[in-house]
Amino acid sequence: MFGIPGKQAVTMTPKAAAQIAKLMQKGGHSGLRIGVKKGGCAGMEYTMEYVEAAEPNDEVVEQDGARILIAPMAQMFLFGTEIDYEVSLLEAGFKFKNPNVVDACGCGESIKFDADFDKPSPAAG
Repeated sequence: MFGIPGKQAVTMTPKAAAQIAKLMQKGGHSGLRIGVKKGGCAGMEYTMEYVEAAEPNDEVVEQDGARILIAPMAQMFLFGTEIDYEVSLLEAGFKFKNPNVVDACGCGESIKFDADFDKPSPAAG
């Protein structure tokens, strides 16, 4: 929907692709849907959920056995995002490197986009 021909909406690092493929296989799921919703101290949060089938207008990204689906309403917020999977002494989880984010909370759990990012541009006249 918001794609550029020949460029995927989001990319995955090899670690992220391996972890997503592992989760899909373990649970028998056909993909992982990512999106954004209102919430958190910065205003928006990423969402992730297992899915069994793509919706008609989902953007589908496949890499190394991993499959990510992006709902139409989230595509403009996630375009250009790199998804990584990081493991540290205290935690392990997915990290989103999103060029569309203008601010994030200190813990990195919630994000903020430009106030005009999701508004249509004025018509040329």
